[in-house]
Amino acid sequence: MDRGKIQVDLNTNWEEGFSQFESVIASGNEFMQVQATIRLAHLSKHAPEHVLARCIPILAKLLQIDNSNNLNHSVQEAAAYCLKRIVCQGNGVLAAEIAQSGATNLILSLLPQSNDRFRSVLIKCVWCLVNFGDVNRLIVARNGGLEIVLDMLNSCRVGNRLYLLEILSALALLREVRRVLVRLGGLRFLVEAVRFGSTISRERACQAVGLLGVTRRARSMLVELGVIQVLVELFRDGDGTTKLVAGNSLGVVSAHIDFIRPVAEAGAIPLYAELLQGPDPVGKEIAEDAFCILAVAEDNAASIAEHLVRILREGDDEAKVAASDVFWDLSSCKHSVSIVQNSGAIPILVELLRDENGEVREKVSGAIAQLSYNEADRAALADAGAVQTLIELLHDESEELKDNAAEALVNFGKDPQQHDIIFAAVDIPSFQNMQDRMARLRVSDEHMVRSLRRMSINQLTSNPVLT
Repeated sequence: MDRGKIQVDLNTNWEEGFSQFESVIASGNEFMQVQATIRLAHLSKHAPEHVLARCIPILAKLLQIDNSNNLNHSVQEAAAYCLKRIVCQGNGVLAAEIAQSGATNLILSLLPQSNDRFRSVLIKCVWCLVNFGDVNRLIVARNGGLEIVLDMLNSCRVGNRLYLLEILSALALLREVRRVLVRLGGLRFLVEAVRFGSTISRERACQAVGLLGVTRRARSMLVELGVIQVLVELFRDGDGTTKLVAGNSLGVVSAHIDFIRPVAEAGAIPLYAELLQGPDPVGKEIAEDAFCILAVAEDNAASIAEHLVRILREGDDEAKVAASDVFWDLSSCKHSVSIVQNSGAIPILVELLRDENGEVREKVSGAIAQLSYNEADRAALADAGAVQTLIELLHDESEELKDNAAEALVNFGKDPQQHDIIFAAVDIPSFQNMQDRMARLRVSDEHMVRSLRRMSINQLTSNPVLT
């Protein structure tokens, strides 16, 4: 079709054009039907939506032509091609019209017996349908579409494979599809879809992996299929949004003691550090959660602490706040050595107690309060000059900051090695209030422990099987 002819078509009356198309499809021979349908496909990006909507039922009828005794699928192929072009128009409205016409089901039913170019056109049409309309995803999923796609992936090596993987990634956002995917052994294709395809398709597959990874069985299967390395690659190479999705899914997968070290060994820790230091608040939350999981392994915790020290030195206020939060968690982990002290973070944290940003001071003081429960960390804090600064913070306007400072100082006061250095704080009301509060909490905790012990003894002695 030459440019002049297209221009003539664009200047004609669309209603008249629709009538001509309808007439050719109703009474023309196969060649004329194919030509008219392909012509409509080429003009679909220019035609008004209401005209295209009226064409959809006609195209759906073309898909119903009985070709059981005829290997020539030219009319059906042209109809599928035209629908593929139309579904991209109308911001999803026309995709819903196609679903309502029954065309999605018809295209799906033609796929298993198709081959060569006809199969390729049908696959690309399904790809468009599931990408531009949620309702079409449901139709494909509930009418055997997942099984058809998996069967084709088992035999397809090149050509349409990327389209099939992207169809799978779209379907996998549905919970019912994810359940069947595990049962049918299709997780290997989902992992492949994380690695290959368009960015949006890889993100969808990655999101599906995260949703599947919350269950122990699926998580183990995914790890066996190499999903950790694939997620790390996407985490490293993706754009901003992709990094968030990949980092979150990788965090879900790592939430098992057996997978904590493999995730770190794959190179995840520097990537989470980059996310923690980045501009996105959601990214910071994802990184904090992941670090708290990965830090269960002592060697991981040491590596994480090194990155956090760098962020405390070089990062902006938001990054320092996030790093302080993670240090709070690291200080509560039971490792054989003091990870925070060995990282060299304590002098930096003490220095940040005087930071101009109030939120930074609050978060840092919380981390220091937690560190003060450990004898070796208390000594390091005292050597770094923390006590005098903490005493000064008892007069701060922030209640959280005063509470954190008082909690740390109370812990110093209980330490025979450090008791004498807090004499200047004992008469300050915020310190006295915290001292009373912590004393009441200790009594309450001791009472709870005794109650639980008595309960356990009573249960044992009242069990006839054990007496």
